[in-house]
Amino acid sequence: MSDPIRILIIDDHAVVRKGLAMVLRLEPDLEIVAEAGDGRTGLELARAFNPDIALLDLIMPGMDGQEVALTLRQFLPHIKIMILTGTEVDDRVFDLIAAGVEGYVLKNIEPGELIGAIRSVVRGEAYLHPDVLKKVLGRMQGQPQQAQPVSLTRRELEVLEWMATPNTYRQIARQLSVSEETIRSHAKNILEKLGQPNRAQAVLFAMRAGLIQFQES
Repeated sequence: MSDPIRILIIDDHAVVRKGLAMVLRLEPDLEIVAEAGDGRTGLELARAFNPDIALLDLIMPGMDGQEVALTLRQFLPHIKIMILTGTEVDDRVFDLIAAGVEGYVLKNIEPGELIGAIRSVVRGEAYLHPDVLKKVLGRMQGQPQQAQPVSLTRRELEVLEWMATPNTYRQIARQLSVSEETIRSHAKNILEKLGQPNRAQAVLFAMRAGLIQFQES
């Protein structure tokens, strides 16, 4: 059996923090290593416990989630980051994605979807809640696009278009009637060719480069 995913929760609302911990502890492959009620304590616990992923509230007094995320990305870049926020998606999402934050979800997410998102992010996929993805791609739609000399195969372009949706690699594999490993192989090649570190940044790059178009779902 593989080691459990080690999780740090940073949220100033105790009810939210304890509720998340209670739900996540029900999964045998997830382990809550520490909880913090503010950003500075969260950073100290991240250094002390070295979790696989930090679940990070975006809006907190003092050091907010964006500052914590950027600090983690600079000094502890191996820790995956998943931003938790309310129902409103603000413009900070663009800076966070550009900084390499792997996950961005709304607090009204269903527990099963959150658990799946955590697993996806730790496996190396980026995860954007559908509402977040829609906002990001909608913003990109209004920006001028410039074609880039990137050579992708027809299949890679097809996979890239699916990567610009909330579907996991497993779900994309089902849609295309291939194995998940095949999709992961295509995704790895796409990231290498685009020179991007993760799925979210690859999608943003592809939108800017005119490789894929935003399609209203």
